[in-house]
Amino acid sequence: MPFIPHTEQDTTAMLSAIGADSINDLFDEIPAKLRDVDLSAIPAGLTEQEISRLMHERAAQDGQLQCFIGAGAYEHHIPAAVWEITTRGEFYSAYTPYQAEASQGTLQLLYEYQTMMASLNDMDVSNASLYDGATACAEAVLMAVRANRKSKSKKVLVAGTLNPHYRVVMDTITRHQGIELVDLQWDDASGITPVDALAEYAGADIAAVMIQNPNFFGRFEEIDAMTDWAHDNKALVIAVCNPTSLAIITPPGQWGSAGADIACGDGQPLGAPMSSGGPYFGFITCKQPIVRQMPGRIIGRTVDMDGKPGYALTLQAREQHIRRSKATSNICTNQGLLVTAATIHMSIIGPDGLAAVAEHSHANTQKLVALLTEIDGVKARFEGPTFHETVLELNQPVGAVLARLADAGIAGGFALARSPNAEQAKLDDCLLVCATETKTTADLEAYAAAMKSVLSQQQRAA
Repeated sequence: MPFIPHTEQDTTAMLSAIGADSINDLFDEIPAKLRDVDLSAIPAGLTEQEISRLMHERAAQDGQLQCFIGAGAYEHHIPAAVWEITTRGEFYSAYTPYQAEASQGTLQLLYEYQTMMASLNDMDVSNASLYDGATACAEAVLMAVRANRKSKSKKVLVAGTLNPHYRVVMDTITRHQGIELVDLQWDDASGITPVDALAEYAGADIAAVMIQNPNFFGRFEEIDAMTDWAHDNKALVIAVCNPTSLAIITPPGQWGSAGADIACGDGQPLGAPMSSGGPYFGFITCKQPIVRQMPGRIIGRTVDMDGKPGYALTLQAREQHIRRSKATSNICTNQGLLVTAATIHMSIIGPDGLAAVAEHSHANTQKLVALLTEIDGVKARFEGPTFHETVLELNQPVGAVLARLADAGIAGGFALARSPNAEQAKLDDCLLVCATETKTTADLEAYAAAMKSVLSQQQRAA
């Protein structure tokens, strides 16, 4: 234990005080067969230069595939300045800002983040922040159940077109808390959840309705009608959003006649690299009347005795974070470094830049779909507008097609047969594809050429 600054005398004194002869005695409850493990297969330690070379060699084995997957994690251009600033020591090693007098820089940045996220969602308040998009959805459900005092049922209606991985996490977090998640049936022809799916619950005690827009299939839901239905039935509305899309489509605060009550999602598109699945961060925003039920940190701006602006944690005592019985959330990781990157990212590209990213991503997906659907054996599965993801139906097994595309250097999309949602997995011959602003016309044409070649080869083999 070379990094523990205790002398042998310190260690001996502490062990004597607790009646132990050695440090190993502290672990005697672990079975010997687990402690006495043969490590002969573990190689000897390497130098820094050697381990650096090894890791670069292993990273190179992954290759540099052109990514068209999407499905909740999106490849966007991140300005070089974003992580140059984010990894400065002031941000990179900043501690939890409980002591406002020593944390004004961090607190101001988080306040600016909250301001931008609240504006992007057209909501009143944002927190800073949550673990990822999936846990943000689960926290939004818990928050809605607490906030809707008119409901006693703890029943939440969930659109069946929600990201299936979010749905799994929501169930894990809520199922032992008396909350009932009810999946609404989506329409097989349009790929959206029809308003008619809500009809059987009219007049029932419903705490909230959760709607993702654009949904997992990339389609746009009937958000206005569904939001108004929920409010007419005394239910809160939880919006699940891709933050990039909010630069050009109707934000949750403007859904229906009164707007959604809570908006949440994954902030990964805002300056976080895909990184093989994380780390990302979750965001959650809400309307002012229910702000005291919001989990996580909230930063407020005030003035000191001299009239100078200052920032501090507000609405929640420190006990919120360290006493389980007092907390609105027991998922304490707030991904502050990723939020720092998102704040810098949004500041650099600005609202016009974010809109340009969204527009180019949409346009590239439309171009890609047009090229792919010209190929015999490929067609769009759903009719209607999409954002930057679309479901395609193939006449060949999707898994085999994706494997051959990978051999050609292309990550061709998400096979819906792999969806943990049983209803979505019935689209076993379908592929969810995505193209962002990072793709050139040459990239799109290369994918289409590879798809045509793969399908023709498999057709001949069959």
